[in-house]
Amino acid sequence: MKKQILSLAVVAMLAFAVQSCDKKETKPEEENLTLGNKVDSLTTDIEEVKDSAVSKAESAATKAKDATENAVQDVKDGTKKAAEDVKAATKKGAEKVENAAKAAKDGTVKTAKDVNEALKK
Repeated sequence: MKKQILSLAVVAMLAFAVQSCDKKETKPEEENLTLGNKVDSLTTDIEEVKDSAVSKAESAATKAKDATENAVQDVKDGTKKAAEDVKAATKKGAEKVENAAKAAKDGTVKTAKDVNEALKK
């Protein structure tokens, strides 16, 4: 709480310093502002900046969440495709072995060379 009060005091002092350095002609409305009105104005400005920062943080969090969800979906899709590729390759290999076994059973394969040729099919 002390830090917030000190921060507000520093902001108020900076605002007064900026106003005193400003070479514009003061408007009659500004001359009639009291210290309380100036503090209220600064408080409102601080709240607006804080709200803007919160909105930006929420937006960044939403973008990060979306990016994470997209990455998870990409990993799932990649894993599924890899599994399908492995399944297809395994099936093809099993068919080659089965064909070689059938050829050997039928007695059509007599040498290792013939077995290798059957496996290549």
